[in-house]
Formats: sequence, structure tokens, C-alpha cells
Amino acid sequence: MTLAAALEAAVGPEHVLAARDLRASFETDWTRRFTGSARAVVRPATTSQVARVLAACAEAGVPVVVQGGNTGLVGGAVPGPESAGNPPVLLVTTRLDELSAVSVAARQVTAGAGVRLAALTTHARAAGLDFGVDLAARDSATVGGMVATNAGGIRVVRYGSMREQVAGAEAVLADGRIISRLDGLAKDSTGYDLAHLLAGSEGTLAVITRLRLRLVAAEPGRAVAFIAVGDTADAVDLLAALRARLTGISAAELCFPAGLALVAGYLDVPVPLAGAGGAYLLIEVAGKADPLDDLLAALQECDEVLDATVASSAADRARLWQLREAHTEAISSAGVPVKLDVSVPAGRLAELVSRLPGAVAPGAELIVFGHLAEANLHVNVLKADAESVTDAVLELVASLGGSISSEHGIGRAKASWLGLSRSQAEIDVMRSVKAAFDPGSLLNPGVLLPAMAAGAHRGAR
Repeated sequence: MTLAAALEAAVGPEHVLAARDLRASFETDWTRRFTGSARAVVRPATTSQVARVLAACAEAGVPVVVQGGNTGLVGGAVPGPESAGNPPVLLVTTRLDELSAVSVAARQVTAGAGVRLAALTTHARAAGLDFGVDLAARDSATVGGMVATNAGGIRVVRYGSMREQVAGAEAVLADGRIISRLDGLAKDSTGYDLAHLLAGSEGTLAVITRLRLRLVAAEPGRAVAFIAVGDTADAVDLLAALRARLTGISAAELCFPAGLALVAGYLDVPVPLAGAGGAYLLIEVAGKADPLDDLLAALQECDEVLDATVASSAADRARLWQLREAHTEAISSAGVPVKLDVSVPAGRLAELVSRLPGAVAPGAELIVFGHLAEANLHVNVLKADAESVTDAVLELVASLGGSISSEHGIGRAKASWLGLSRSQAEIDVMRSVKAAFDPGSLLNPGVLLPAMAAGAHRGAR
């Protein structure tokens, strides 16, 4: 049986897209920086179908690229140039969208890898609970992809990244074997934690098909403040002061005048407090009851606040959040950006912000925003050479003791720079783990691990 026939037998002919026009929308990533050619797009609906697809590809020696909602920003979910001579099968997980009944007692739910974040959140809230991770791409991002990249988003300050939400996983290995631990046991010390190993693996070890996810208590009371401060250092100090006074901070987002001006033009809206500060902090506080009074009282006690506007109604909160969440779309509307997601120790964040303009070539346009509590910046550069600006920014971040990828993953975009954040010994261990899971190197080739010989990649420590 040919590979094409085996794929059609596994998932049905209607879910094997071989024609170029049918593949096209899957072969280019959201940023439009990364594109490649697949021999076919395959859309399985069950774990057993995924297993049959992977077994067929393994037998044929054909690589497999895994894609969820295609909201990734580092080129990790589309074919790359390393597979030009042997085009991969592009396995799309969006039909793995089953949601189990919520276990209120355990505060857990089992979700297919293709479940959209917004659907999971709605499902949890209908049961009186909530999901701890949220991000702007909630309507498109899938939970499988979010775990594979260990996505963070806007509520890490309260609940942690995706790895912290995983209570179990089911996945298919490159040869079609299935590993499954979905019981969600609160205590289990029976060897290696494979589910957490898959978090952040970017599809290089196995294809995640189902997840047992932790849920959190619902907090219907919410208030949001948009605050002008003098600079990044003042924003860091203000957050520390607010965390000492408020127990319910669920988001702390950092923006700057250049980004807000771009967003305002894109949305055709005014920016509140325009010109009032050199940096802006968006704070959300959540709780069982309305936290507005507590938030107002805390702000009045903090000298770093130059001006602020506070919202408690859903409509007003949404308007303030739009100023932060529309950054990515506004930047993309202005061109194809180089997107770098980095973090540094909190005490070095102000230094990073001050030194970034010097790392960007004259004539390039720099837009920065991020998650303040984790000192995680999204560095976006328009009108710049991707290679040179990536090298300059990531070298700067590494010199400050930071990470070259805080929440988006390494993908193809930053694989050559992995040595800036990981030692040679660590990279060697990662290669060994990859070889144990995927000895034929068929899963997401070119993603995460440097393609060059060990020790030859940039920045090896």
C-alpha cells in the first residue's frame, strides 16, 4: 500500500488534503515569515487515527510536522527547508476536539489536543470553575499546541504556564505506539513524568492527542486598571507594591507609548492617559467579590502612579484589555515583523528595555510589550533583517542572564541560538531524549534542536 493510500485508509479520503491549493493555508505560519511545502495535510479525529498515520509515515520514512491552531510565532508548526527532499506530512490536530464532563471534585477535565482555548474556558465556566491560562489567541489556539510550547499568556502571575495545568497526557510516538496517563492522580511517584516532559517539547518527541487539565476556582469579580508610570523601573516597583497590598492580581501587562499609538491607529480609538507616562501598566484583580474598592485604595497608596483609569464593568474592562491584546494584530498589519519572546531577571528588565533600541539597526521600527510579573517582553521589529536583529537581541538578553524564549518556544526561528540559554551538556541530553522517543528524527525535524553538529551552534556555553 502506498503512503497516500495508507493515510486515506487511516482518516478518510476527505481528510487527506494533497492538492496545493488545499494545503496552502496550513503551510504558512501566522507571522508569514515561515513557509514550506508538505506532501499532504492530514486531519485525524481520534488517537487511533493519529497512531495509524504515524505508523504509516514511519514505515515510509516520511517526516511529520504537527500543527494545532497555527497561531505559533516561531515557525515550529509548518514545514521547513530541511525537508525539501522528503516533504513531510502535516498532521493537523483540530479535529481532536472532544471535551469530557468536568470533574468538579477533582477540578479537572480531559480535552482533546485540538480543543480551542476559548471552548475549554467556556466549558469549565459552565461547571462553575475556570481554566488558569488565557491569551489573546484564545479563539484559535489549541490546548495541545499550548502544552507543546508551554504557552504562558496573561495569567501566569496567578496560575503559571501550561505545564502547571497538566495532570496527565495521551500521546502517540513516532512509530505509532500510544502512551496514555489520563487518570489525573493527585499523587503518583511511579517514575519519569512523561506528561510534563512533553510540555515544551514542540512536537519533537510525540504527538499529543489528549490532555488531563487542572481547573481553578471561578472568580467572577474583576477590576482592571490602566496606569501611567514614569518608566519601566517604576512599573516594576509599582507591581511589587501592588502585590504586597492585593491578593487577587491575575494579570500585569506592560505597554509603551509607541505600541499604544500603533494600536490606537489600528483600532481607531483614543488611548487613555496618552502622554501621561513613559510606560503603562495594565493590572487585573480578580476575586469572589468585586475587588474595585481594594484596587482603588491600593493605587492611592503608591507613589509610582502618575495617573490611572479603572474599570469594573465588563464593557469597560474589555476596552482597556483591547489596548494590550490588539498589539500583535496591529504590528502584523504594519508589516511582517521579527518577533522575539524573551525574559530576564526582574531586576534587569529596565536595563533590557533601555538597551533594546541600540540592538536594532537604524531605520527599523521597534515595538515592545509584555508580561511584567515574569519580566517577559515581546520584542517586535519591523523593517529589519531577521538574522541580524535576532542575533543582536538574543545576545543582549543572554548577557543579562535571560531566556531567549519565555513562552513561544524555540521553533525554527531560534534553534540556532539555543546555546545562549542552554549549556552544551543540556543540549546533548535533549538530543538523547529526542533519540529515545524518535530514533528516526521524523517528528518536527528542524524544530527546537540546532540542526548543525553538536557544539557548533551559536552561543554554546
